[in-house]
Amino acid sequence: MRPELYIARRYLVARKSLGVIHAISTLSAIGMAVGTAALILILSVYNGFDRVIEQSLSDLSPDVLVTPATGKFFVPSGPAFDALLEDPRVEQICSVVEEQVFVAYGGRQQLARAKGVDAVYEAESRLADHVVEGIFALHDGSLPQAAIGVALAREMGIRPHFVDPLTLYYPRRGARIPLAGPAAALGSVKLHPAALLSVNATTDEELIVVPIDQMQHLLGLTDEVSGIELRLASTAAGRGSGSANRAGQKFLRELQELLGPDFLVQDRVQQQPALYKMMRYEKLAIYLILLFVVIIIASNIFGSLSMLSISKRGDMETLRALGANDRLVRRIFVWEGWLVSLIGLAAGLLVGVALTLVQQHFGLVKMPGGFFLQAYPVVLQPADILWTALGVAAVGFAVSLLAAPRPCSTQPTSSATSTLR
Repeated sequence: MRPELYIARRYLVARKSLGVIHAISTLSAIGMAVGTAALILILSVYNGFDRVIEQSLSDLSPDVLVTPATGKFFVPSGPAFDALLEDPRVEQICSVVEEQVFVAYGGRQQLARAKGVDAVYEAESRLADHVVEGIFALHDGSLPQAAIGVALAREMGIRPHFVDPLTLYYPRRGARIPLAGPAAALGSVKLHPAALLSVNATTDEELIVVPIDQMQHLLGLTDEVSGIELRLASTAAGRGSGSANRAGQKFLRELQELLGPDFLVQDRVQQQPALYKMMRYEKLAIYLILLFVVIIIASNIFGSLSMLSISKRGDMETLRALGANDRLVRRIFVWEGWLVSLIGLAAGLLVGVALTLVQQHFGLVKMPGGFFLQAYPVVLQPADILWTALGVAAVGFAVSLLAAPRPCSTQPTSSATSTLR
């Protein structure tokens, strides 16, 4: 064992004297443990809420979206699209037509994002889990129906049991403004409201889901669509392990090569880059704020090391008389402070991981009343443990380095008779 580490360890466990200093060191270790456990817990809770948001988005956004590189619409035909139907990695293929439209209902008007979907989407969509009123069914026999975001519906006074239809308007392709006025150049379709959906704040304010044939009729299309949505098997969707993520990226590259440069192939992150960037930046901000709290806690180590260096001045003079240089003396105190922080780090990691796993599996801490989640969601990620350990260890080392006594030119004296305790 290196001499500086051995002496620092002896100072750490010695109890014959320096009771106040040992008490401060103990409190410092406890503080570092609390800060480390808080980092693990809060980052895990943030991961849990992120997972809830991603699951909510996944019910609306597909695993893979295929859109034209230029223009808005395309006909999904050819060998590439036929190959998708036979690919075992693809569980579901849906055609969609999406566009901004003008909505009128009961004398109220509003702009909305209308999404026309095919029968496969209607039968297997997870949006049925987000219905707050009515039934998610886009057809009642031959009668077309619509599902509307709950915030948009409330603003326009739409309820599923009302018999009045809502009307969607969109300019006819190639139409010029006639003498009868601009309204005569608008195409329109009428649909009855069937369900109110609640996915997220943005979606609830603008979304209307309608049958794809109604959207094609409104936009003057025949077989064209605006996108092809793919739901993948879990092994190809990039969900779960690192190997699954690599499989998902491999599928995206293969699909892009198959379709060529005329199409864009996007995963869920590429479909909503701003949202996922914001989520990453928020987590980074939380990590840095909590690490700053750990820095404040680590200031106790600075105080205990300063007091220890004063009380052990005689020991240091003895070491210098035995041939130790100032760098070795300084390293003793650096190791002393860092050992205190590492003990706190180890204890905090154990406590934080244990509490996170208990909450993850048993949900002991409940959410406040009125929220759709019963308990605080937590997801423990190995990367969070690694970055927490690195951050707290770096903070402890930096504080110990600052608190350790600087090399001085003091010469050893013959009165240096203190012994190492």
